[in-house]
Amino acid sequence: MVGGVIIGGNAPVVVQSMTNTDTEHAQSTAQQVFELAKAGSELVRITVNTAEAAAQVPRIRELLDAMGCDVPLIGDFHYNGHRLLTEYPECAQALAKYRINPGNVGKNRKGEDQFAMMISVAIKYNKPVRIGVNWGSLDQDLVVRMMDENARLARPKEVAEVTREALIVSALDSARRAEELGLPHDRIVLSCKVSEVQDLIAVYRELARRCDYPLHLGLTEAGMGSKGIVASTAALAVLLQEGIGDTIRVSLTPEPGGDRTQEVLVAQEILQTMGLRSFAPMVTACPGCGRTTSTVFQELAQNIQIYLREQMPLWRAQYSGVEEMTVAVMGCIVNGPGESKLANIGISLPGTGENPAAPVYVDGERVTTLRGDNIAQEFQKIVDGYVARNYAAKEAGETVHREIPIWPVVESRRD
Repeated sequence: MVGGVIIGGNAPVVVQSMTNTDTEHAQSTAQQVFELAKAGSELVRITVNTAEAAAQVPRIRELLDAMGCDVPLIGDFHYNGHRLLTEYPECAQALAKYRINPGNVGKNRKGEDQFAMMISVAIKYNKPVRIGVNWGSLDQDLVVRMMDENARLARPKEVAEVTREALIVSALDSARRAEELGLPHDRIVLSCKVSEVQDLIAVYRELARRCDYPLHLGLTEAGMGSKGIVASTAALAVLLQEGIGDTIRVSLTPEPGGDRTQEVLVAQEILQTMGLRSFAPMVTACPGCGRTTSTVFQELAQNIQIYLREQMPLWRAQYSGVEEMTVAVMGCIVNGPGESKLANIGISLPGTGENPAAPVYVDGERVTTLRGDNIAQEFQKIVDGYVARNYAAKEAGETVHREIPIWPVVESRRD
């Protein structure tokens, strides 16, 4: 048991992220890991690509422990992972899991030996392994062989279909080989990542049909901004709704100098809006129309959403269940009162030409009406008071709420 996170079976879907710092720089990497974990990432993957990076992994773990951050670290290995894991045993021990890409391990007999070396280290230190196949780094020998076999068929399949099959075969054959080498079945996670939504859905449906390993979901390159968010949501939502997927990552390309934690928030919001998990109180806000020419309700909705996120680390430590609270910030009389009544706490701000008053509803009942220039501050106090009154206080010393206490991996969520 490392870090207390269970993957697979009936456990909740786990949110994962990855740093984009140079792992050779321990301080900056540890800081980004800390920020990702604080945002809600339950597993964080770091690149381990050089001897210098491998040497810094134990230091990164020490720095995180000193910060009080126990998030499990996953080592991402390509090309030279066999050498780094064997030559830097402290790195191998400090990591909670290894990610191995079969397409980048090596070719033919040499590749088999290098794969076996990495699996032997995982067995030695009792570490789970994610066998992660990527469309962009798929074993070309396997692809060529399967393409040749397909060409000899009376009715050959489309190239894309053969390539998807090659992804699945690579993952399953590698998992089978890992088990033959002695890695327990319940220490293996699989992923087959591609960049297109429909390809991802097709690959994972078939992968889920053929195996019971826990599956890690995500587009390998989702893209920037709204495109990346929409593509990831479209793909993951379909699969999650079908019960496919045990860990997820939203691989957003950040804006230059942008906040890496956005990918964590998007992953959380996908799971929460689907009703699969709860991470922070959700704010319902209307989009605005000709009745809401004032920006007051927009500003209040934005500010209260930021406030709830900022308060969650403190509230999560003090109260049980607060992440399931709902808040509504509405902009006019049409839907305002009704939506406000459906939330735990709701406020209906005046629209254009309406009486300058903002009724507040708590659990469906109108409790007060706010007026004047301090509506935002007064509403925030009402939210604080509701949390203190309605969510059970945790006793001193009680473990901070963590729905997913990693490993051992258990059977897949699919029954």
